[in-house]
Amino acid sequence: MAIATGADGTTIHYEDHGGSGTDVVLVHGITESSETWRPITDRLTTKHHVVTLDLRGHGKSGTADRYDLEAMAGDVVTVITAVGMEHAHIVGHSLGGAVVSAVGAAFPVASVVNVDQSLQLGSFKEQLSAVEPQLRDPEMFPLVIDGLFGQLAGPLAGTEEFARVNDARRPDQDVVLGVWEMIFAMSEEDIGAVVEGALAGYAGHPVPYLSLFGIDPGPEYADWLTSHIATATVEVWADQGHYPHLANPDKFVVRLEEFWSD
Repeated sequence: MAIATGADGTTIHYEDHGGSGTDVVLVHGITESSETWRPITDRLTTKHHVVTLDLRGHGKSGTADRYDLEAMAGDVVTVITAVGMEHAHIVGHSLGGAVVSAVGAAFPVASVVNVDQSLQLGSFKEQLSAVEPQLRDPEMFPLVIDGLFGQLAGPLAGTEEFARVNDARRPDQDVVLGVWEMIFAMSEEDIGAVVEGALAGYAGHPVPYLSLFGIDPGPEYADWLTSHIATATVEVWADQGHYPHLANPDKFVVRLEEFWSD
């Protein structure tokens, strides 16, 4: 087990899976951990040097006072720096997709892949606000989390793979509330302003960017995204749910290879 220490003293667990070739960093979703990436890691290490990490408050990493996007982007940069990578390909799922998007706007990377995470974060406000009282209730919290991810699972629901993902979860109430605090506390307009600020750096250094969805984000999303990230490509694997990379790991790795070779 390897540990890096963030600027605020938070301990960040990461695993260097070895492999030779181009550098790749994989970042998991909310309540999950680096273990979630296991099927993808196993496939990528045949051609790439792969590192996974646990964001603060997740997996084997330490807890912290902050769980905002800036702090978690810092976790990724801390690990990239500790391993000594230069211009890595960074891939994030769900929360990790938002995190790597923030990293790519401010830090030199080879490319960004965002798996099933809309960056129109204000659109989540209505959905999350509807269950906010239950999320703040310690007894209801785990039931709500299970329900939310069960609804998003798509074809992965009921499979051994989804059971593996759920077994690796660490649904810490303080962490989840901390991650989603911006959405609870701010208006949709203010959330949008924060996102625009986080993405502004792409105008200064264009980075290849792939946004891959298993749940269609809607017909207007591609135009919205390319207005903020000019190099972005939006791709939808219809009806594959929130985990298209785990529902189709071979297809996903092939798509990564194609994108990285463009």
